[in-house]
Amino acid sequence: MVPSLIPPLGFSFSGVHAGIKSYRPDLALVFSEAPCAAAGCFTRNLARAAAVQDAAVRLPASGIRAVVVNSGNANALTGAAGHEAVRRIVAATAQTLRVPASAVLTASTGVIGVPLPTAKIEAALPALARGLGPDPLPAARAILTTDTRVKTSSAELRIGGKTVRLLAIAKGAGMIAPSLATTIAVICTDAAIAPPLLQKALSRAMESTFHALTVDGDMSTNDSVFALASGLARNPPIVDEGEDFESFAEALRVVCRDLVRQIARDGEGATKLVEFRVAGVESDALARELARACAGSPLVKAALFGCDPNWGRILASIGARAASLGARLDPAAAEVRIQGEVVYRQGLVEFDREAVRARLREPEVKVEVELGSGAGSAEAWGCDLSYDYVRINADLAASLTQTPSGGIARIEKLERHTAGFKVSLLLQALGYIRRFAGMRCVVYVGGAAIRHGPPLSVVAEDLLLLRSVGLFPIVVHGIADGGRGESFLEVHRSLVDLLGREDGKAIGIFGEDGALFRGAGEDFTVNRDFLTLLVERGYIPVVAPVGIGEDGTGRALDPDRVAAEVALAVGAPKLVFLSDVPGIRVGGELRSELEAADADELLRSGAVEGGMAKKLRAILRALKGGVRQAHVIDGRPPHGIIAELFTDKGIGTLVKAGGGT
Repeated sequence: MVPSLIPPLGFSFSGVHAGIKSYRPDLALVFSEAPCAAAGCFTRNLARAAAVQDAAVRLPASGIRAVVVNSGNANALTGAAGHEAVRRIVAATAQTLRVPASAVLTASTGVIGVPLPTAKIEAALPALARGLGPDPLPAARAILTTDTRVKTSSAELRIGGKTVRLLAIAKGAGMIAPSLATTIAVICTDAAIAPPLLQKALSRAMESTFHALTVDGDMSTNDSVFALASGLARNPPIVDEGEDFESFAEALRVVCRDLVRQIARDGEGATKLVEFRVAGVESDALARELARACAGSPLVKAALFGCDPNWGRILASIGARAASLGARLDPAAAEVRIQGEVVYRQGLVEFDREAVRARLREPEVKVEVELGSGAGSAEAWGCDLSYDYVRINADLAASLTQTPSGGIARIEKLERHTAGFKVSLLLQALGYIRRFAGMRCVVYVGGAAIRHGPPLSVVAEDLLLLRSVGLFPIVVHGIADGGRGESFLEVHRSLVDLLGREDGKAIGIFGEDGALFRGAGEDFTVNRDFLTLLVERGYIPVVAPVGIGEDGTGRALDPDRVAAEVALAVGAPKLVFLSDVPGIRVGGELRSELEAADADELLRSGAVEGGMAKKLRAILRALKGGVRQAHVIDGRPPHGIIAELFTDKGIGTLVKAGGGT
């Protein structure tokens, strides 16, 4: 199976702003040009939303053509009006797409107990249909609620000599509990497969993926996972549980597992994805229950947020769940590993607590428990429990209001917080504003950070916030494609547009412009006067690492080196690298701070290799040329720049020039 962003044959996607939310996209459409076999799995919550009640009794089925999903309003516990809203949306969608009403499914997500503004959705359907295209991202964005990033997954396999593709979009960040779907997802495939077997494959995939996911233990009223199969791959139809069915079911499981990990990573307020693996019990089912108990324990989650390798809470949660199930096992006989380090083995063991604490700052954490009393094993996924989880969910209830037109809007009121909290917040902010006022800072947004991190709009928002407190950013971006369907040029243009939206002072520069860079690879010169002129005139330069060669044509440059040279050219005391790693690791341990001399020694000894070594060489060149600090930050969590620069401990690796800060 090879990951691909190419949609399965026959499918197109769209997303628009219908007015349910104040300004963000809130209506999505997944459409198939051919009638599909369809399957679904749904929440077990007895307070099921109207859309769930409608779809659950209709699947599995054949002849399905479209799934319409709205965000911002759950249409749950809305009585007869909610069911009438579903009927109207199905009928209007069918008329717009010129398909039978029986071919349309719907889903909703958002606030519970608020009437769905059906007229807004009906009015937006023509634009939604006109926007259909092969890119799944508009639809993936339109289904988000408290999510901070889109969630997509894909796979390819061969069945009967034919290439079969799967592609999925999903949303989920809160109200995530391990009972069936715990999200909204639409999985598309061009496989030819009978509806009952598609349902069987989907239900099987749920057991080891979505059933093993928890963020907060609260089951949504709207959880839905749809699978649509167009059959256009023209593989021999899968009509029995043979080898082809098993291959397809495994590909579907892999896609679902990937979505689950993305949802856990994006849990409300989460700072890290946590994978729990329990082995050595009598059955896989028991192992899954025990792993889910660990993933759902508030005490375990809070300890992981605090980077505390608290194996006692892990074994206590396993013991409690085992007792409630009547299982026979001895937690005291277990072995517990956190980030690969043994922290408990049938009793107390010596381990480097500070080293494990450092590893727990990474965005992905693995906890393994071996109980030694059977062959059963299973995984579960969750996240840590941070202060922000409470803030997000407390603020959400207090800040939502229904508009006269039936939409939902946010009321942002600082008055909800105590005077002490506001004073503390302002004092911290004013301290950093004073520290950074008038400072120039070069921020390199790597291709990997673009592919795996938050939307570019979130990155741009952070950079504009830096500018608002007096720090002047200069942006260099990577040369890889965005990985969300954006090309290199689209990434460049998006950053320029997003950074220029407030005052129009962002400017995109390729190295060929003004002969900013002459040369190729790591061997190039910088037109300092041109770059300095732009900065002094108040522009935010967005620099693409492309130079002009001796023959007058464009040449790719080393982006790490470009970032360092740009920092030197504009006299920036700070250089920030956004990547897809937590920072600089040495012997598996994350180093939160390094002196230039220490970094130089790491390079000479070979302790840092590959892409990070190249980045570190660029950093050392910058530090030796006058840059005071360089930061290597994990660009995957949202607002990483703010967390690194505006907190005392930071979240990445700070490399300092010797003799000062």
